[in-house]
Amino acid sequence: MVRFGVIGTNRITEQFIAAARECEGVTLTAVYSRTEQQAHDFAAKFGIPHQYTDLESLAQSDQVDAVYIASPNSFHASQAILMMEHGKHILCEKPLASNGKEVRVMIESARRNNVLLMEALKSTLLPNFQAIREHLPEIGQVRRYAASYCQYSSRYDAYKQGTILNAFNPFYSNGSLMDLGVYCIYPMVVLFGQPLGVQANGLLLDSGVDGQGSLILKYSDMDAVITHSKISPSYLPTEIQGENGTMIIDKINSPEKVEIHYRNGSIHDVTNPQPYSSMYYEVQEFIDVLSRGERESTINSHLHSMQSMDIMDEARRQIGLVFPADQSLI
Repeated sequence: MVRFGVIGTNRITEQFIAAARECEGVTLTAVYSRTEQQAHDFAAKFGIPHQYTDLESLAQSDQVDAVYIASPNSFHASQAILMMEHGKHILCEKPLASNGKEVRVMIESARRNNVLLMEALKSTLLPNFQAIREHLPEIGQVRRYAASYCQYSSRYDAYKQGTILNAFNPFYSNGSLMDLGVYCIYPMVVLFGQPLGVQANGLLLDSGVDGQGSLILKYSDMDAVITHSKISPSYLPTEIQGENGTMIIDKINSPEKVEIHYRNGSIHDVTNPQPYSSMYYEVQEFIDVLSRGERESTINSHLHSMQSMDIMDEARRQIGLVFPADQSLI
């Protein structure tokens, strides 16, 4: 039985708790919040026995084996390292950190303390990502990966009225690339590895984060085109174009339907059933890795997290997007 503590009392944490309760071998034992009332209310709502308002106390707790981190992006590295230095396994929301420097320090801490560190990027662990990987050879030589995740943020209305919430605040290492672009980048890296080159464009908002952007990524025998936005919606699917046909994926952030359209006009639906909620699969992967005595997922691996962050670092460099966390001495 893996005893989880959670950092963060937001909607995504509630989804994690619901998913964790679908998994065998998981129990929720602790919650951290900055305020005592929030910790108490959240614990009461979900029947969690221990509440903390001090991170050091959570790190030292003998009631917790692993910690799920769903705090703002800029806190991921420091919180994860503190927990790992006390022997806690870490499942950390995407993006894993603010930049590649932080990711590398996190990985060093995980290895030094012999604990599992895994990025909670759910899409690459879903049944239909398995379908993508399994059936990819059917489209022949891949020539292009074209992914889009553009979703108008409900917080953008407040932004336009002069209220800058966390989603558009550079202090929290947020913005379109970090929050949505990662959903396009990470699966690409899992499928095709590190690109040879990156060209990035982005629209910087007055608050200092990007509202939208695009990337063109070069591989030896293919290219990739990625678009992301928090200030305009898109309903385009993702395509992986091959010489024999094109694989069409309804939503790259949470694929539910996958079809191959062949050159001769025939269509092969390769969709896998998904009997559980989407976050179930990342929790189950985490538990499975631990049960095998391993300290790294082969899918959401340390390498894939580093490569994805390196791409985002280079994209940010090109568009002039700088976070306060980039100056930290983690």
